[in-house]
Amino acid sequence: MTSLKHYIIVSYTPWRTTPSRTQQFAARLRDGKVLFFQPSRPGHSYRDPGRQVRPNVTVYALPPVRPLPEHAEFLQRHTGRRLAAYIRRTALHHGFRDPVLWTTQPQHVYLLDYLNVRGLVYDCDADWSELPPRWEGDLAAAADVVFAASPGLLDRLSPCNANIALVPNGVNFPMFSRPGLEVPPLLRDIRGPVMGWVGRIDKGLDLTPVEYAAWEHPEWTFVMLGRVGDHPRLSRLSRLGNVRLLGRKPAVEVPDYVSRFDVCLDLRRREQDFSDVIPRRIYEYLSTGKPIVTLLSHDQVEEFPDVIYGAHSPAEYCRLCERALEEDPHWVSPRRRDYGAAAAWSRRAQTVQRILGAIGL
Repeated sequence: MTSLKHYIIVSYTPWRTTPSRTQQFAARLRDGKVLFFQPSRPGHSYRDPGRQVRPNVTVYALPPVRPLPEHAEFLQRHTGRRLAAYIRRTALHHGFRDPVLWTTQPQHVYLLDYLNVRGLVYDCDADWSELPPRWEGDLAAAADVVFAASPGLLDRLSPCNANIALVPNGVNFPMFSRPGLEVPPLLRDIRGPVMGWVGRIDKGLDLTPVEYAAWEHPEWTFVMLGRVGDHPRLSRLSRLGNVRLLGRKPAVEVPDYVSRFDVCLDLRRREQDFSDVIPRRIYEYLSTGKPIVTLLSHDQVEEFPDVIYGAHSPAEYCRLCERALEEDPHWVSPRRRDYGAAAAWSRRAQTVQRILGAIGL
């Protein structure tokens, strides 16, 4: 019988009910045992016993780490040695031998000198350009394989490692594509068109297109799902009678809400460098087959231009929402679902496992 492979995954996000990219891959490493190390956070101490969240995945919290300036090289190495010692003790407790180390952010470069592993994976799904480039460059160069979530990230990391693969984000396709979903009680009183957004609402989100369209079309209802933070336009938006801020909903309920959307909205974030990483939200929208309207930056390359309406101003955004409502559902919906199916996490994981198998990891 073939022995199980051992994987140590160090994640920059915690294990949560709405699975992250790292969780999706960890849960699908079914030919191995996984120790998943998440950042320290309130309510989850490194002194707590591990939580078995999947038959093959056990989650531990790392010891707390305080932010350090870039030039504090000695302290960075000391922190890396301390975290590595905790990971090493935990791995030995589980009988791990010759594990593969799976890293997810540049700071993890400081673990490499203190862990004995038989392979190194760097999965990059975010733009870390605000961190010292040397960290990510050294981590990518040391990796046996680099997975990049977007063409932009792939271009940036390609000079560091020739063994690099484009693996975009994915979607729970069966969850969002299944027919006959039940409309949630909070939306059952709506009779007209529903324009829906799924994602957090904070001060970085450009809500201008929603405000413009909601004012132009009082007969439309705008449903905003996601955690609501501080935003200078929220009070004005909430006074509009056709905007509903419903807050964050459990992941299992989100498809029910999206099933009532007539048009799925994508919005842009202000005051940050453009990232070409496609958010999970877009793949969820595509999986439903419903029309999607997005707000583009001036020099942005359109993703899925054949199935997503791309606007460059609030007025154009409103016009494209009008056009989307008139769309023949038999025209482009199947093509959107095909894009969603191609992005299923099961397919993304197959790509990752095929590459890992080819290099012996």
